[in-house]
Amino acid sequence: MSLLQALIIAILQGATELFPVSSLGHAVLLPALLHWPFDESDPTFLPFLVMLHLGTSVALFVFFWRDWAAIIGGALGLHGRRYRLESFRILFLLAIATVPAVLCGGLFEHLFRRLFGSPLPVAGLLVANGVMLLIVERLRSRISPQRGEEPEAGRPIASLTARDALFIGLFQCLALFPGMSRSGATIAGGLLRGLHHDVAARFSFLMAEPIILAATAHQILKMRHVPVTHEQIHQGAIAACVAGVTALICTAILMRYFSQHEKWALAPFAYYCILLGLGSLVYLGGIL
Repeated sequence: MSLLQALIIAILQGATELFPVSSLGHAVLLPALLHWPFDESDPTFLPFLVMLHLGTSVALFVFFWRDWAAIIGGALGLHGRRYRLESFRILFLLAIATVPAVLCGGLFEHLFRRLFGSPLPVAGLLVANGVMLLIVERLRSRISPQRGEEPEAGRPIASLTARDALFIGLFQCLALFPGMSRSGATIAGGLLRGLHHDVAARFSFLMAEPIILAATAHQILKMRHVPVTHEQIHQGAIAACVAGVTALICTAILMRYFSQHEKWALAPFAYYCILLGLGSLVYLGGIL
């Protein structure tokens, strides 16, 4: 992989990690569509993607630092007993929402890894991701009150129950398949539990921190047996910084978009995924 290719993938990663369009799916499809001469199933490719995810994680922490400061400060008792209980509750919810993906990822890692070098299944899963987003928006519109009001308007994250968090966490497991968006799946899960798009996105992005850090730590341990050169590490570090800056900009854009578009906000991303997935299937000689 050349530096230019790494930077292009980094920009794509930073832009698509937050948008509900699957960053991993794009990372697999782009090289195949452009006929880049490197092996995505190479043992060093997944660690490279993990470094990009780490850059994205830092960007998310920077953007939501006030949320994390409030949660951590509240848990330490800096804002009184009421906020301490609420902070512990949010941390508890995040922990519950994280457990399913950690367990599924650990149990079925080898199965999921096989898909990273297979563009055609990824293209099909990208279509499935778009269909999922449309179905969730339709289901959400049907459970809205007949008067057209939004269900449980203004429901905060702290109002979620353990069952709600587990439900959203199970949706996050879908993202283990490259082509299924982590943010899209978790936002969809949040919408089905009565959250608005912006609140569901905020909870999704807060959930991203522990799962990305866990995946990063896991891959770092495995990289002890992978022959990674200093040049690859340097290239990955530069790409991670680029992905982080891109993600920071895109997070700001997306949060503003969700706060201003409550109805069918996921539809444009759904149609994009369906078109890109079907187009990739046709171009790469798939089933169509």
